Amino acid sequence: MLVTGSILIEQDGSVSGLEVDQRDKLPDVVASLVEKSGPAWKFEPVLVEGKPTRVKARMSLLVVAKKLEEGGYRVGIRDGYFGKDAMTPDERQQEAGALKGLDMKPPSYPMSALEVGARGTAYVVLKIGPDGKVMDAAIEQVNLRTIGNANEMKRMRSAFSRSTLTAARNWLFSVPAGDLVREYGFTLVRVPVDYEFAGNSRPTYGQWDAYIPGPRESITWIQDDRARDESPEAMLAGGLYEVGKGLRLLTPLGGGS
Repeated sequence: MLVTGSILIEQDGSVSGLEVDQRDKLPDVVASLVEKSGPAWKFEPVLVEGKPTRVKARMSLLVVAKKLEEGGYRVGIRDGYFGKDAMTPDERQQEAGALKGLDMKPPSYPMSALEVGARGTAYVVLKIGPDGKVMDAAIEQVNLRTIGNANEMKRMRSAFSRSTLTAARNWLFSVPAGDLVREYGFTLVRVPVDYEFAGNSRPTYGQWDAYIPGPRESITWIQDDRARDESPEAMLAGGLYEVGKGLRLLTPLGGGS
């Protein structure tokens, strides 16, 4: 389950406030877990013009429930993303000075995946030049919502990877003249791409969904350690996440119940 909301981060990196979106739609165990975990978080202080600053940031959390052998479930926060990029695609389109997609034709649904009813999410990393064209693309991870044996799931992930890369290499973006573009001539962006059957009803906000995580691949042209620390799993499908721009959490996300 992906849970979104906002947090207040003080000058020393501590969290003084937390609010989940649409709390009434969340199971109480999930909302309580997030609300109890937040006050213990500590972030690397956010600097504005070199000075630690109190900020309000968006958050997106991946909450996972695992069935226990003795019955019942253990619920915990597996991953999180914090910062301005943890916004919906509609919010991004309204954000002044943000990187935006101009032409992002969705990938074709792979026939081999369609035939076996495979569904999932591919997380692609793009190297985008100042002209908005994709210079390079690589798949970082593919999570499935369909189970199979090891070989079947490997083929499902490969099919989603190939289709995503074919489409992504032709995408076009509006790129603001940020520090990375000025210094290196490109910017790096993560994009989660959902594969779901037309007409199939996906769980809505606050409902559980199947989740079979895939291995995370190393991408050679991501050199920054901070960027490597960011996990794509808490990122919302259809969003654009500039690599290395998330706020850095220094403490564990939280236990489980």
